[in-house]
Amino acid sequence: MSSQKNEADFVALLNENQNLLHKICRMYTDSKAAHDDLFQEISIQLWRSYDRFEGKSKFSTWMYRVGLNTAITLYRKEKKRIDNGVLHENTPQLMVQEYDTEIDEQLDWLYKKINSFSEIDKALTLLYLEDKKYDEISETLGISSINARVKMNRIKKRLKEMINDRKDG
Repeated sequence: MSSQKNEADFVALLNENQNLLHKICRMYTDSKAAHDDLFQEISIQLWRSYDRFEGKSKFSTWMYRVGLNTAITLYRKEKKRIDNGVLHENTPQLMVQEYDTEIDEQLDWLYKKINSFSEIDKALTLLYLEDKKYDEISETLGISSINARVKMNRIKKRLKEMINDRKDG
């Protein structure tokens, strides 16, 4: 398979799945500029590791794993920038969809609460909200399916308590 074909396939898959990246970015950033920077960094890391994607899992699962690892790494390093890679000059341009930063109050509140969780709980919640199956969540996060279920049940209980506290307060 030629390099240009790989690049075209990559860009098509990235365009098709970029909303997943926006959700990761939203979870790990607090401004549009930081969101855009993280989106770019994840895209670069995805491109750099694309030739190692063997297709044993869905592209979206692999993309989540790379995206979450990049976000967590940057978060831990206090958002130090990763050295930029360059896509081939003939690569079709990624058509970045405009991300709507105007969200309703409840969704904003929910993301703030989820953002206060540990990195693994944030990632788990994000994957769960994407309706990922526990097998896919466990594969993406590198934890057992049972552990993912137990953690998610605890997170749901914690979120219910937060919602009840919000209603009461």
